[in-house]
Amino acid sequence: MVKVTGEMLIGARAIFGSAGQLYAFDPVRGVDLEPVFGGADVGLVNLACALAESAFDAYRIVPLEVRAAFLEQIAENILGLGDALIERAHLESALPKARLEGERGRTVGQLRFFASLVREGGWLGATLDSAMPERKPLPRPDLRLQKVPLGPVAVFGASNFPLAFSVAGGDTASALAAGCPVVVKAHPAHLGTSELVARAIQRAVHECGLPEGVFSLLIGAGNETGAALVSHPAIRAVGFTGSRSGGLALVDMAAKRWEPIPVYAEMSSINPFFVLPGALERRSEALAVGLADSVTLGVGQFCTNPGLVVMIDSAKARQFVEIVGEAMAKKGSQTMLTSGIAVEYGRSVEKRVGASGVRLAATGSEARGQNGARPALFVTSASDFLTKNELGAEIFGPTSLVVLCMDEAQLADVARHVEGQLTCTLQMEPDDYALAGKLMPILERKAGRILANGFPTGVEVSQAMVHGGPYPATSDSRTTSVGANAMERFLRPVCYQDLPAELLPASVRDDNPLALWRVRDGRLMRN
Repeated sequence: MVKVTGEMLIGARAIFGSAGQLYAFDPVRGVDLEPVFGGADVGLVNLACALAESAFDAYRIVPLEVRAAFLEQIAENILGLGDALIERAHLESALPKARLEGERGRTVGQLRFFASLVREGGWLGATLDSAMPERKPLPRPDLRLQKVPLGPVAVFGASNFPLAFSVAGGDTASALAAGCPVVVKAHPAHLGTSELVARAIQRAVHECGLPEGVFSLLIGAGNETGAALVSHPAIRAVGFTGSRSGGLALVDMAAKRWEPIPVYAEMSSINPFFVLPGALERRSEALAVGLADSVTLGVGQFCTNPGLVVMIDSAKARQFVEIVGEAMAKKGSQTMLTSGIAVEYGRSVEKRVGASGVRLAATGSEARGQNGARPALFVTSASDFLTKNELGAEIFGPTSLVVLCMDEAQLADVARHVEGQLTCTLQMEPDDYALAGKLMPILERKAGRILANGFPTGVEVSQAMVHGGPYPATSDSRTTSVGANAMERFLRPVCYQDLPAELLPASVRDDNPLALWRVRDGRLMRN
């Protein structure tokens, strides 16, 4: 059985840091959890990054089968941690064990998903343009293209998903799949969970015979460790899930480097939920109950939480608000992930209660314990929403704001007014399609994922999934942190012109030893 020791994992080594001491925290009981963890100083950050740099060239050229098997071995090792992983994650996050078991399944599933992508090889983008020596007025050279990994990647663990968006989460899995070594900065809210998962990865590195610098785990209090990591010249990209202030700080830091690097930060989203008249007329009660469930799922600590509900004002709309409020009122108090999150949620709800033009429609049961969260539903008019920018701010927790519009034109104005989002949802019936059609061009500009007749809390790991969106949902709207295209963040194209066959990468050789589907002279083929 793997034991939590409080050590960092730097390459093949386990090191207890000397730059301060940290404890994981039990948010239910309000107590520190053993053992004590040692923080990383700049020297250990430099060591982890140097090991990653030294491992890069060897790791990026290992056979695709070896890389895929490595990802699968990580998955097996995580499963091998058994109940110890779930128990520790439950203590550190207050998330239900059943939820954490599901999250472990998602974590293992996405590692296996990326392993299958590595084997398939389409992400290499292999492209061949044959030479045209007789072309007039100028001949065309032989041109071949493939994508190559950027280099070592820094990953910051997220607070709300201690497994699926953390040490072995989507950023790490996609970076390793792309051929990039990874240095993870553990989230301070789940240090023990991070160590357990990191040991599973470290063991997989050894079992697969890979260079030790392919993976390291750092621990640090405050911002110094993260700043040193992002500033290190060996780091070529950053993956981050967290607050807007934290993400923008990393973006600014990376941009000021001597050699700027991309930061792929998922930051904030209120995920507008549009209830159109036909859906409201036919499915009002079911929609209201489903919405209350979605808002309070996981204590509202989902990046896709529907924090804004938009509809045209009517007697039916006001009745809908009452039904949502009744469902919310039945929701019990739950413990939030950290004291900091709980305090900020309470402060934000209190501020909204005192805002002019906003009505508190319903609350859940009284918050229990120092980190409890009380669900809250608010209502405002579109006129107030359009003139008070603070009403469009994210509140991370089990709350939502209903915006009542005068007509279809004002509904469209609200859609135009909101910031960039991870998701937008349309609840509609066939007689709503004309209005939905008017909204679609607006929503395509606002969100990375548009849902019909569903709820946004839930992100499938698949080929077509986009978990990203325009600023401030993410720092780069062209990317996704979930799904097959997540690998694209850590790759860049290289063109090979007139290179001798002996020097060409396997993906673009004439004999196609990897048996890839490739674009040859504009046609997709397997030769």
